[in-house]
This record gives sequence, C-alpha cells and structure tokens, in this order.
Amino acid sequence: MSELTPSGAAEAEAGSEFASWLQRLEALDPTRIRLGLERVAAVAETLGLGRPAPTVITVAGTNGKGSTCAMLEAILRAAGFRTGLYTSPHLLRFEERARINGVSVSPESFVEQFEAVDAAALATQDGTALTYFEFTTLAILRLFEQAELDVAILEVGLGGRLDAVNWVDADCAIVTCVDIDHAALLGPDRESIGFEKAAVFRSGRPAIVADPVPPKSVIDYARQIGADLWQFGQDFNYAGDRQQWGYGGRVLRRNSLAYPALRGANQLINASAALAALESLRDRLPVPVQAIREGLACVELPGRFQVLPGRPTVVLDVGHNPHAAAHLAANLDQMGYHPFTWAVFGMLKDKDVDGVIRALASRVDHWIPVDLPGPRGASAEWLTERLQAVGVSAGSDRSIEAQPSPREGLSAARLRAGPDDRILVLGSFLTVADVISDRP
Repeated sequence: MSELTPSGAAEAEAGSEFASWLQRLEALDPTRIRLGLERVAAVAETLGLGRPAPTVITVAGTNGKGSTCAMLEAILRAAGFRTGLYTSPHLLRFEERARINGVSVSPESFVEQFEAVDAAALATQDGTALTYFEFTTLAILRLFEQAELDVAILEVGLGGRLDAVNWVDADCAIVTCVDIDHAALLGPDRESIGFEKAAVFRSGRPAIVADPVPPKSVIDYARQIGADLWQFGQDFNYAGDRQQWGYGGRVLRRNSLAYPALRGANQLINASAALAALESLRDRLPVPVQAIREGLACVELPGRFQVLPGRPTVVLDVGHNPHAAAHLAANLDQMGYHPFTWAVFGMLKDKDVDGVIRALASRVDHWIPVDLPGPRGASAEWLTERLQAVGVSAGSDRSIEAQPSPREGLSAARLRAGPDDRILVLGSFLTVADVISDRP
C-alpha cells in the first residue's frame, strides 16, 4: 500500500473538505432561484467585502455571455494584466467557475472562502439563508478581492437587476443579445427581459449593447440613468472577409485581425463587444493590438459550437433556448456538406423545448432524445412526444430513437452514422458534460 507524502495527505484532506462543502451546497438546491440583492448585501457587509478588483467588467445577456467573457480574459491576459473570471454554470467541475490568470481556483482556496461566507451568513441579524448561487458568488468575490487582481470579469447568472453579481458596481457593463429565456422570472417578452438585463449598467460608466436590434427598454434604461451608451452598429461595428476582419469603434480601429478561435458566425459580434468594452476602458486597461490578436487566437470555451476531431464530425453545443438554436442552425449551414445529421438531444423540461426543435427541425435527419438527470431533466420519452407534437416524424431517411443518456446516445449515433455524416450533441450543459466526461 502506497503512503501519502505530507503534502499529498494535505491535498487529499482539502479535497475531502471541498467535496463535503459541495454536497452541502447542493443541498441548498442549485436549481432553486430567489432573486434579490438584500441577502447578498447583508452577508457582504458582515464579510467586509470590498471590490473584487480595481476594474470590474460585468457581462449580461441571453446568449453570448460566456464567449464574450472568455475573449476578454484571453485578450487582457495577453496584454499582461492579472485577471479573475467568474462564469456559471460549470461544465464538468465546480472549480471551472472561477479562474485567476486562466487557471481554475484550487479546492483548498474554495474551502477557505466557503467557511468565511458561512460564518458571515450565520452572523447576520437574521442568520441569512443564501441560495446556492448567492453563496458561491460571495465566495468567489471574496477570493478575487484577496487575489490582487488588475481586472475582474463577472458573468451574470440570470437576468441582471436582481442577480447576485449585480451587487458589484461595474466599471463597464456589457449586454449581449437579448431573447426570451427564464420567462417565468424575467418576463414574457424581450422588452421586460431587456429591462432586467440593462440594470447592470451604471450612471456615467460605459454601457456596451451588443444586440444588433436591442429592446427599446435597454436603450431607454441606459439613457435614463445617464450611462455612457455604446451601441453596436452606431458606436462600434465590424467588417470582414473570409481571411480577416476589423473592428471600428468611436476612436480606435483594429484592422487585419484573425478570426476568433471560437467557432460561429455570431462570434464577431461578441468579439466586437469585448473590444468596445476595452476601448471604453483604454485609460485604465491599455491593450495593444498584438494582445488582441494573440487573445483571439488562443481563446477557448468548451461546448460552444465545439467541433471534435475525427469522423464522423461531432459538434457540441450547450445552447438551450430558441435563440441559441437559431445561431446553431446558421452555423451548421456554413459547414461543408454532410449526407445526414444526427442529433443527440437532451434538455431541461422548463426550457422552450418546442422552440429549439423548430429552429433545428430542417437541419436534423435523425433525432436521438436522451434522458437528463434531476427533477428538471426531461426524459427521452417526453422529448420524443415533443418532437412528434412539433411535426418531426420517422420515415425512410428520418428517425427518432430514444436512449437513456447522452453518452449512450452518442454511441448509438456513431454506430449508425456514416463517416461523412454529422452528429450534434445539444440542448443543455448537462447533455454536453455527460459526453465530454466520457472522453479519454
């Protein structure tokens, strides 16, 4: 039997503590959502929590947040700044939610922060009961504050106005595209949802609006509070050909840029938003064009139109609403010819499943609905019913075949697909995560 070294024993103990904390946090139910800043503010005050970094960039929106955050981090790191990045949800491991200088935070560091937040919550006047997202957000903000960062990039979890991240006053805030998602909490239309997301803007500070056709509520809110409004198509834009692209802002021009390493036609909008934010902060965060080129060339974000090597072609996409599905459909159209497309399809029941199916129905020949775990996870049987209700039916070159999990669905697709076919794995972070975790 091998013996652990003292350092190895300490790491094992820290890993055990971290696992115990994650179990405790899971018991808070990560799917339970209670919007509002009062609980976060009370615990933050008890913690004595300050700003997570001298410069803070907050990113809200329906889709494109993760890509925009990843590009900001990659460019700023290439420019020599010490960065902190907070994103959610994670794909495989909780530690993915917080990165310092591109490296996921260690379990030991998380344990220290969890203990501090827990003690502060108990010490508040009413013993504040935090949600999973509030608890973890406070832990990561405290961790960033102690890490002596130059800049913190914070992705909003849901909405904006009442999201825990909005406790921090951002020096620059970005709203990416706005579409309908989480309608029960944020509102039934783009105008109401746009208002919620625009609340990350601050008076007198840059407010970057990347949506090419933004809801009026977003523009009205920015103007009402006196934010420094930057609109896509007016204050910043892009142009490009098949070889390279260029960014044009209020003052700066960035020409002869290589396309971002992240795939997808919409990534130039996300990249432009990132460059507009950096232009607006150029006095605080001067970034040379070479850092932009390097950052865009090396940026990574698993699960966003991620194409795996080998044949048949396998595309992973975590998009889980009709707007994201429409972008996926457009990206598929730009790929080369494939005789048949197979879709390993897993979603949560509270999403607009029918809307996602409609956006992709004309691009998919063979559907493989799969079970997802948890109370929100849709069963393959239920997804089959939704496919049929939307009008998808089996035929000579069409099929619907349920499988018990995403990885088993992918195995079935690989067995049936020809070498020149295309396989999609889509519908949820859980769907993609199950497939990625099974890769060697």
